[in-house]
Amino acid sequence: MFLTRTTLSLYDAFLTLAYPQVCSLCGESVESRIYGGVCRNCWNSTRVFTVDEVVCWKCGVPARGGVGRQEAETIRCRRCDWQQFEVARACGVYEGALRESALLLKRQPNLSAHLLNLLVGVAKRSPFDQSTRIIPVPLHPERERERGFNQAVLISKAVAPVLGLIVDEQSLVRVGKSQRYRAGLDSKGRRDTVEKAFSVRFPQLIKGEKILLVDDVFTTGATVSSCAEALLSGGAGGVYVLTIARPSR
Repeated sequence: MFLTRTTLSLYDAFLTLAYPQVCSLCGESVESRIYGGVCRNCWNSTRVFTVDEVVCWKCGVPARGGVGRQEAETIRCRRCDWQQFEVARACGVYEGALRESALLLKRQPNLSAHLLNLLVGVAKRSPFDQSTRIIPVPLHPERERERGFNQAVLISKAVAPVLGLIVDEQSLVRVGKSQRYRAGLDSKGRRDTVEKAFSVRFPQLIKGEKILLVDDVFTTGATVSSCAEALLSGGAGGVYVLTIARPSR
């Protein structure tokens, strides 16, 4: 293992020297390919959630001051009561390196090693470690044809081997047409655009399964909640949501 890591480090150093890359955020040199298109300093200045982060136990929004870690499992923001999943977690706040990584992933099918490590770290925590099947949030077919890939599938396939889980791209499908652009909509507006937009095609595959539902960004939770509602109606035993980033409030 030492030799393997040493070889990979040397190869990474060679690529960095032979094909220098600048940070897409600050323009400085990217020291290592493991960080993707963002430099170490920009990663360090991005708020990444630790295992001790105090958040709403259900949706994962950071809690405001005055809450102790020992009360973590009782913390509820109450704004997510309507959402159908059990627990949602992100690697950190939708800013800096995490925001840039999510945006880059929409343009090119490549997940950096550093981001993969962050995602796997979240997925190995409780209760995500109870997951038995990974399901990526489906893109609308028209959007997927334009982009050429579904970024949720890329994330799913990257974390699956490390977690020892299969990726199920067949059971959950998008059946409704949501608005092409939803920027500026409030929580209710986003919820309305994805209501009944998903359906379970093979309920026998998900019956009793603990689903790790994967998407790139958690915004209002409307999309993943709609997916969770369909999965639970189809017989799933629970739905946990994993994303790269989410808003801080």
